[in-house]
Amino acid sequence: MSVTPDLATPEDVIFPPGDLYSDEPPLESDLHRLQMTLLIQCLEWLWRSRDDFYASGNVTIYYSPRQRKSEDFRSPDFFVVLGTEHKPRKSWVVWQEGGNYPNVIVELLSDSTATIDKDLKKEIYQNTFRTPEYFWFDPNNLEFAGFVLVAGKYQPLSPNTQGWLWSQQLELYLGVYQEKLRFFTVEGELVPTPEEVAQQEMQRNQRLAAKLQELGVDPDTI
Repeated sequence: MSVTPDLATPEDVIFPPGDLYSDEPPLESDLHRLQMTLLIQCLEWLWRSRDDFYASGNVTIYYSPRQRKSEDFRSPDFFVVLGTEHKPRKSWVVWQEGGNYPNVIVELLSDSTATIDKDLKKEIYQNTFRTPEYFWFDPNNLEFAGFVLVAGKYQPLSPNTQGWLWSQQLELYLGVYQEKLRFFTVEGELVPTPEEVAQQEMQRNQRLAAKLQELGVDPDTI
């Protein structure tokens, strides 16, 4: 999809440079910041052998070459673009990325943003971005919902028996676990963080060492 600028140039339009930095305020709380980081870390670890995606959060998405100061950029708390080069970026500039918009967006609700996330942003993601899947999650009260684009309109996703929502784009479930939004595989396994993987490995080694000690075997001889 290509981006075609309007012929008219309203007064509030600026012409951004070719190399745009993200210009977003910090997330509202530690809960929001940690939740965003958690989603990015887990997906990056799970897809560590892939080089065809971009996952980030609180990074500006510029989607008009004639950039309106107030309306033609958004910064989802977490988003994933598929079929693109896996590399760091200063921002996501749609007209420099082959016209590609996010495949999945997650917004983290707060008292000050919930109305915008549920109304204005949902409308933009549906009608302009045409993002196939949109989720929101409130780290404070654990409200969680998801939508899939069907015939140009968002339709609510139905949860499974665990309350998880399936993302066809990611081929993963999203669900609340220990008061955090997490990814789960199709088999129902929690997608861990690198720190959780290291901890699990350490615990396995400790159990093995304890078992060998019970058997009178020196672990250093193995």
